[in-house]
Amino acid sequence: MTLPFSIVQLETFLMVFIRISGLIFTVPIFGSRNVPLTVKAGLSVTIAWIVFPIVEIPMEIISVKLVQLPLAIFSEILIGIVIGFTARLFFEGIQLGGQVIGFQMGFGIVNVLDPVSGANFSVIAQIKNLLATLLFLAFGMHHLFIKAIVLSFKKIPLFHFYLSNSLLQWIFDLSSIIFLVSVKVAAPIMAILIFVSIAMGIIAKGVQGINILIVGFPLKIAAGLFAIGITLPMFAFVIRKTFNLMGDYIFTILKLGYQP
Repeated sequence: MTLPFSIVQLETFLMVFIRISGLIFTVPIFGSRNVPLTVKAGLSVTIAWIVFPIVEIPMEIISVKLVQLPLAIFSEILIGIVIGFTARLFFEGIQLGGQVIGFQMGFGIVNVLDPVSGANFSVIAQIKNLLATLLFLAFGMHHLFIKAIVLSFKKIPLFHFYLSNSLLQWIFDLSSIIFLVSVKVAAPIMAILIFVSIAMGIIAKGVQGINILIVGFPLKIAAGLFAIGITLPMFAFVIRKTFNLMGDYIFTILKLGYQP
């Protein structure tokens, strides 16, 4: 019986599936531990089936040897991992900002389990992360990764990804985005908490009989929660700008990873 596809087409489809799987399994939301493995695999197969017709079959796949196959598979997985890692850095920055806020509010030991990474974070960090996830979906930024998948096959054809020095340097420089995003997220609330701390210091000096530790602890929690509430519009604005920056960074990586 004659197969409706050739061996070369099958190998090309598998390479497309491997690249897409690397992204789906590492990108935020889709790569969460809460998403079942079967859902991730099914989504990867579905996107690969849709994208495959527009992928140009490389001539290298005809002459690829069995010894070279593991390296080719690793290269395709690495493209998805790099894109997913880039996106995850922005969410790590948001969590770090929430962690700093929670620590200053007195929630340093009030931790919950993060379902994405499996690590313990403060309640405020988890709230910020959940809000960022909802905004990520509300702004339609999950479509960005579908676009990045399709564009990756145009910018970087199969067997043409190269982890160059310029790309590595870009990834290292990109790691600083964690601190930049955390400062943007935490700065307004930290400013309010600093003013509260200054006010409590003045009260402690002026009123000798008051126990500022007992009064100050619930006061800082209340001030922090109030600050989180009134800065939500600013948080949404910062997150939208940050996610737009994420798209630019991903497309820059696609440019730097191409090897003719």
